[in-house]
Amino acid sequence: MQHLLTGRIVLVTGGTQGLGRAVAEAAAREGAAGVVIVGRSAEKAETALAAIRRCASDPAGFEASAIIADLAEAGEAERAVAEAVARFGRVDALVNAAGATSRGALLDTSRELLQEHLNLNVIAPFMTMQGAVSDMRRRGEPGTIVNVISMSMHGGQPYLAPYVASKAGLAGLTKNAAFAHRFDRIRINGLNIGWTATPGEAVTQQTFHGADDDWLERAESEQPMGKLGRPDEIADAIVFLLSGRSGVVTGSIIDWDQNVPGAYDQ
Repeated sequence: MQHLLTGRIVLVTGGTQGLGRAVAEAAAREGAAGVVIVGRSAEKAETALAAIRRCASDPAGFEASAIIADLAEAGEAERAVAEAVARFGRVDALVNAAGATSRGALLDTSRELLQEHLNLNVIAPFMTMQGAVSDMRRRGEPGTIVNVISMSMHGGQPYLAPYVASKAGLAGLTKNAAFAHRFDRIRINGLNIGWTATPGEAVTQQTFHGADDDWLERAESEQPMGKLGRPDEIADAIVFLLSGRSGVVTGSIIDWDQNVPGAYDQ
């Protein structure tokens, strides 16, 4: 890819770490004029900003900024978009990469845990999209949005009940918003990512599944392609969807994984 996002202002939630940070770095490499990352940790934000600036294809004409916000809290998603617009004058592209991944089955999930997932995986993307689309329409300019969803929206494991419920909701919201704003020339798509090797996934495996330090090596040995997905690979796919190279595509929920839903060995 070569400068697919030239001149764009890109807002990435969850951009201080993991996949979100990889997306922000890819946007900088692809010529974005500005990248705004949103996250809860000021320390992680500073580390991420330094890395993002090093990736810029045109360092002299590039600016990166961080907004510290907990998107699970009421009003924070709206504030994040408003601050991004105030700092850069506009938002051309939005990536919703922030998300809750804690575990819970149908019979042991509390109302509070379910609400945590809904707050971060549905309500926050709803409100960031509302703010970004409002800005795009106010300016009369096209724009693009990519929501990071999950292969688990197809059903998932029993211990992912609140996660599945929220990600399936985000998939429906993505299609609804894409249809509603297609004549505004605002393209909205989603990416169902599969099992991905991130620092956050390592913590999840150790916290919820008692994984050993060699969990990644063992997990990858069992995969069809011999590895888990990588954040930089997914980031490239997201940048493609944000760019004009993806043409007129809108309302698509793309499975980005090595396993095929509905297919069986026997």
